[in-house]
Order: sequence, then structure tokens, then C-alpha cells
Amino acid sequence: MQPDFGSGLQQFFFRNKDETLKGEIRDVVESSLRNHEPRITVEEVLVDYPEAESGMVDITVVYTYNKTNTRHNYVFPFHVKEGTNL
Repeated sequence: MQPDFGSGLQQFFFRNKDETLKGEIRDVVESSLRNHEPRITVEEVLVDYPEAESGMVDITVVYTYNKTNTRHNYVFPFHVKEGTNL
């Protein structure tokens, strides 16, 4: 339902795994979640390289679920009756 949703991590394929790359991945994931997932508050995004030779990147997202109903709540019938924030 959101064609522009996603973090675009494929742009980081085949890059050298260093601290700069960690920062870039962290920024892209944080901004993507903040722009496209209003039901959570992102607390922290952690990026790590657990096995240097395998090429694997480990991304951990620490977030808080917002319990208040908003217009972005797609659960029927709550999005019609209770999503009143503007």
C-alpha cells in the first residue's frame, strides 16, 4: 500500500564494512521507520558485523510501540471511530 516504503539497503551491497557504512545504514533505517511507521517510536538502531568474512550485517531496531490510536491505525473499526489526531 506504500510503494515508496523501504530502506533501500541494496545500495550498500558490496561496500567495505567499516564504521562509515554502519552510520549510513543506521541513518537510512531510522529515517525510513520514522517516515513510514507512525505506530512506533524508534529508540535506537544498532548495526554490527558478526562475522567479518561472511558479509553478514546484523541490524537491531529498538523501538517503543505507541499505544494511542492515530489516523494511521488500520484496524477496523478503530481507524474510523478513534483516529482523531490531525
